[in-house]
Amino acid sequence: MSRIGKQPIAIPSGVDVTIDGSNIGVKGPKGALALVTPVNITVTQTGDELLVTRPDDERRNRALHGLTRSLVSNMVVGVSVGFKRDLEIVGIGYRCIAQGPAKLELQVGFSHSVPVVAPDGVTFEVPAPNRISVLGIDKQLVGQVAADIRKVRKPEPYKGKGIRYADERVLRKAGKSAK
Repeated sequence: MSRIGKQPIAIPSGVDVTIDGSNIGVKGPKGALALVTPVNITVTQTGDELLVTRPDDERRNRALHGLTRSLVSNMVVGVSVGFKRDLEIVGIGYRCIAQGPAKLELQVGFSHSVPVVAPDGVTFEVPAPNRISVLGIDKQLVGQVAADIRKVRKPEPYKGKGIRYADERVLRKAGKSAK
């Protein structure tokens, strides 16, 4: 049995869950999300808990059991608390300028500034010129937007300049050695 899949999902107060066959909708104070579960996986609600079950121990059903439980759990956490991914800009003259809650302008060593527009459901915060916070209720979307921003200028291994995750450790290489 899946160790992740068999754990119940606690529903906090203020979150409404609707189950209609294979469609699951979660609505909370931050927004609403929906998910279509795989064919053989069932989600049931008992009181203030959700339980994800599978019909048998087939390989495909075992694989989808824990995945579905994680996706539903992330939906519940997203609509109640939300997700946040922090990025850090390292480099002389590298900075970020906020142009509203859903638009950024990055200046990261190119001859031009790079505009970044957030998709629906994602907002940006810029607490400092070298820090960016990506906020949203959909964990996958927040992570993808953060990865796209990082891709603009990945951290390079010699000086460590670029855009990195706040908890990322960049391995540094030794430069050329003079004779």
